[in-house]
Amino acid sequence: MLFMITQTHTPESCPIDAGGSKVLTDSNAAGVKVRAMYGAYSAPTIYYVLEADSVDGVQKFLEPGFKRCTATVTPVYDQPYPPA
Repeated sequence: MLFMITQTHTPESCPIDAGGSKVLTDSNAAGVKVRAMYGAYSAPTIYYVLEADSVDGVQKFLEPGFKRCTATVTPVYDQPYPPA
């Protein structure tokens, strides 16, 4: 399954002095592959496209940022719809 994640934080909770955006996610979450990551750092927003076996994996991926961020998780498709 593919998921589009929009992760935001306030300027006060910015991780720039605590390791940067990498501290907001668990890159070793089982069953999760990051297909893309884009930052709009002045927003402050990070966008991820994840391929995941389950929603549980997505939750595990986002867990390190739970105290600093909010995240919107949207299932997405990489194929035209409706299928041919």
